[in-house]
Amino acid sequence: MDYEKLLERAEEKISKELTTEGRFKIPDASVLVQGNNTIVTNFSEIASALERDPRHLLKFLSKQLAAPGSLEGGRASFLGKFSEGQLDSKIKLYAGEYVFCPVCGKPDTKFIEEKGVSKMKCEACGSKRFIKKI
Repeated sequence: MDYEKLLERAEEKISKELTTEGRFKIPDASVLVQGNNTIVTNFSEIASALERDPRHLLKFLSKQLAAPGSLEGGRASFLGKFSEGQLDSKIKLYAGEYVFCPVCGKPDTKFIEEKGVSKMKCEACGSKRFIKKI
């Protein structure tokens, strides 16, 4: 077989799921505005996809939105009216700061404690960096 036919054969065997969007996707915020409160109904799903503590994500969003927030089951509630777009952009900002590795860009990170200092360690490339306090 020639090289081109081998490539075509390999491409056919690769899952379409892997080639289209990648394996990591942050769910879009599902927002419900009630009076002067904004409720993110799929908050636990977002935190789970990011593999982060929902309280850490809530604290970040509260600071970014300059609005107090609270957890109620799998939902988060913020005082004020915010759109899905506003919340999605803040969640993406969180992911860039606290989920994606700054060295290799992969989302395979976890928080660790070393000598009383919080760090983010990448499981893919092994890099470590200090975590900014919220």
